Amino acid sequence: MTGTGDYSRQRLARLGALAARLPGLGLSARLLGTDDPVLSVWHPGTGRQTIVFATPTKEGWMFLWAPGGQESADDPGRAAELIGQTLSRPP
Repeated sequence: MTGTGDYSRQRLARLGALAARLPGLGLSARLLGTDDPVLSVWHPGTGRQTIVFATPTKEGWMFLWAPGGQESADDPGRAAELIGQTLSRPP
């Protein structure tokens, strides 16, 4: 059985991997929280922002963000691209 601390560390590692890819796409990010961290992401040009969650599923870990975005946490580069596309659209 995995403890809460293990999930927090795994979640933090996955969100950190995603956060490292965002500046290359012109996005800014900030990790928030300690026990259940989330990633706040914003596009400086459009002012749009979202919160990204990392959650375990039967198939592994997933990134989830609004509105309706999701991608495997095994591919943080692809998730970063999709988040960038979402935040680049005009409001």
